Amino acid sequence: MLRRSFLPALLAALVAVPLTVLLGPVAASPARPAVAVSATGPAVAASPVRVMPLGDSITGSPGCWRAILWNRLQSTGHTDVDFVGTLGPQGCGQPHDGDNEGHGGYLVTNVANQKLLPGWLAATRPDIVLMHFGTNDVWSSIPPATILAAYSTLVDQMRESNPEMRVLVAKIIPLAPPTCAGCGQRAVALNAAIDGWAAGKTTARSPVVVVDQWTGFDTATDTYDGVHPNAAGDQKMSDRWYPALAAALSDVTPDPTATPTATPTATPTATPTPTGSPTPTPTSGTGCTAGYRIVGQWQGGFQGEVTVRNTGSVATRGWTVTFALPDGQRISQAWNAELAQTGTSVTARNVSWNGSLAPAAEATFGFLGGTTGTPVVPTVTCTAS
Repeated sequence: MLRRSFLPALLAALVAVPLTVLLGPVAASPARPAVAVSATGPAVAASPVRVMPLGDSITGSPGCWRAILWNRLQSTGHTDVDFVGTLGPQGCGQPHDGDNEGHGGYLVTNVANQKLLPGWLAATRPDIVLMHFGTNDVWSSIPPATILAAYSTLVDQMRESNPEMRVLVAKIIPLAPPTCAGCGQRAVALNAAIDGWAAGKTTARSPVVVVDQWTGFDTATDTYDGVHPNAAGDQKMSDRWYPALAAALSDVTPDPTATPTATPTATPTATPTPTGSPTPTPTSGTGCTAGYRIVGQWQGGFQGEVTVRNTGSVATRGWTVTFALPDGQRISQAWNAELAQTGTSVTARNVSWNGSLAPAAEATFGFLGGTTGTPVVPTVTCTAS
């Protein structure tokens, strides 16, 4: 009987021994561990928080508010941030992480309808998205309800990529282009509907936060063409993004990864196309190529875009693009380049901030034109200096 009762007594005694006696003192775990231990593999370093700036030329061509914002994050202790995107930087005169998804001329409705975002997400795996999108839709007279439906599609795609995605959506900056008298009021109508849309789309797991880029922004002093921010506008945009992004960063703990993210090299699964089919026509030049595409067209007018790429082994100091338009096509407005047209001949030169391109880097400029027929894609040449 004594031997039979010994084992239960011993087990009871062991259970009563405090855990600290068996294992020693246990230290509290930090809130953000420097390493994460996998049950099936070795310890791996925690990855930085990946932030995708998403939008059109206001975000990417050159989108120098991103450079200001990134440097402010670095100077205020947010050094574990990786800006991500399938597009590279376009200068801006200060070192920064320039990866982005700012596609000049793009309509958010087309990006949603053509399902372009999933490929960009798969290539970059963001934790947070900064979205300033819809300016070209406003310019194209697309109703706010249609634009907001596109927003919803993109947010759904973001959550499929990352169920805990933090989404910062901007009320777009004002626009007053000389060729679009109704653009300003249409932007007001879109912005007025964003708060209500966001309230219905946000969730506890994947919050949608509205960032007011509209209030206090003046197209006369904060843009160089009524649409795209100048240095003062870039500073204002950065100032508006910063508090919302800093708050989101404090709320994100990315999954650990054995290999820190670097500049993505994957290309989207579909060629981005704002309207119609893609129309790049690369033509070799001295150290650079240029691709021309028609972004959109309407009765009596069209929007074109040219992407310049440095194909040399050293940085460029400048570039010049030339092409000829058919009779009846006349460019009325351009941005991100100094453009002149004589007859059918068009010459575009870099502006001060986008002439210096590292090898394989790109710069994009756009323009509006009138036409008496159907716009065509011309042969384009590029010369680098």
